[in-house]
Amino acid sequence: MQPFNAYESDKMVMPLALMEKTLNKKVTLLLKDNRVLEGKLTGYDEYMNMVLEETEERTAEQTRRLGVVILRGNNVVSIAPL
Repeated sequence: MQPFNAYESDKMVMPLALMEKTLNKKVTLLLKDNRVLEGKLTGYDEYMNMVLEETEERTAEQTRRLGVVILRGNNVVSIAPL
């Protein structure tokens, strides 16, 4: 998983602009508790709370299907479009 780096280019990408570009696309999220979620981003708000569909929690040992997930934005460490 390659985390998004807003400083990679001369122009910084704002987080909500990234959310707009990845709406209705698959994303990988790294959470504060080191869990990794993959799913289709179907909604978000100005606080970066998110709605993911077809969500899976991935670990080295297993993949667990979660379905629709509503996630509080302050739990997200990084967002990577797939």
